[in-house]
Amino acid sequence: MAINLFPVTPDFVAEVGDVDLSKPLSPEDADSIQAAFLKYSVLVFPAQQLNPDQHVAFAERFGPLEVNINTYQDEVKAERIDSRISDVSNLDHENTLLPAQSRKRMSGMANRLWHTDSIFRHVPARASLLYARIVAPIGGLTEFTDMRAAWDALPESMRRQIDGHIVEHSIFHSRAKVGATVFTERERASLPPAQQVLVRTIPETGRRALYLASHAIRIMGLPEADSTRLIEDLMAHATQRQFVYSHRWRADDLVIWDNRCTMHRGTRYEEHRWKRDMHRATVSDVGNSIKAVATEPGRHPQEHE
Repeated sequence: MAINLFPVTPDFVAEVGDVDLSKPLSPEDADSIQAAFLKYSVLVFPAQQLNPDQHVAFAERFGPLEVNINTYQDEVKAERIDSRISDVSNLDHENTLLPAQSRKRMSGMANRLWHTDSIFRHVPARASLLYARIVAPIGGLTEFTDMRAAWDALPESMRRQIDGHIVEHSIFHSRAKVGATVFTERERASLPPAQQVLVRTIPETGRRALYLASHAIRIMGLPEADSTRLIEDLMAHATQRQFVYSHRWRADDLVIWDNRCTMHRGTRYEEHRWKRDMHRATVSDVGNSIKAVATEPGRHPQEHE
């Protein structure tokens, strides 16, 4: 039986039915899922029963996995889950709730800011696949915003103004926004700031999209006040309600999204009361976004000192 697609909107977010990701996919289903990923950017696969190998195997259909983000922190949840997968939970290695003073919990609070996974790495993320094992009974939604639609809705004058700009990102910049500032020199050195384009083209479709996140420190070449204001204005524009889908998790949902043209954030839940156990496999992009733009015919990022 071929997969069934149930789009939330004509171009953004679709649920996928009649597929069991724990089993090998037929070539037709694999092609249909890849095409849906490019069209809708966010795909929801309900009622999946996956072990770590099956989770990773499906993720690797979209590209190679990046290094687990937990490895940058000295205080890591030691071997709680498969080391290939990021532990996006409020649990310690004994599967009990993290204490309020946990650095891991504080760092995870930044997930409630609008962001794009691994935009702060020189080679950012292409796709993320988040699998829900335990969900809170209330709260804890994940919201996604369509950065393609946000680009399309900008005035032409603003598109010309921002196209070609380069942005510097750091994971420690977003962590500081939620009060997580205590990191060792080794931790900071392991994830130095990275530069990415502000606007990118999705090569498979030719669609253009804003490429931004709460990790954004500055737009290179602009005075600090102008840079801050422009980042804030673009973030506010891109997260307007008409661009946003809110996903209420069910246990065993797998959601995959395209980090090249979406932002997302988690919403509040009673983390000191309810367990929330989420596992994320993250697929690397093919390279740095600046280099990708430089190879597009007739297009080059603006050069800044």
